Amino acid sequence: MVKYQASRMDRTFSALADPTRRAVLLRLKEKPGLSVSELARPFSLKLPGMMKHLDVLSDAGLIKRTKTGRTVSVHLSVRPMREAMEWLKRYERLWTVSLDRLVALVEEDGER
Repeated sequence: MVKYQASRMDRTFSALADPTRRAVLLRLKEKPGLSVSELARPFSLKLPGMMKHLDVLSDAGLIKRTKTGRTVSVHLSVRPMREAMEWLKRYERLWTVSLDRLVALVEEDGER
């Protein structure tokens, strides 16, 4: 079996592939510094399930956890998301050119 070391970009996109993790990130954007139990409350997850999601987000660098006493607060970390957006923007130009060509072709075909 080949061991595969995922790049940070791979871990970012993998973490973002799950709807629960995306919802967690959105909640943290709206309410930074929520505790783990506060984050878990609106989801149908028990604390161990939420911790697994937070571990994936943490491994991807998308969140940071800080502990004060017995409370663990969670905060967004924007750097991996910025890197992913920069990567996507490189390909946006290709998609835009292709879509512009498709629109022109459809419009030309409609005029006939």
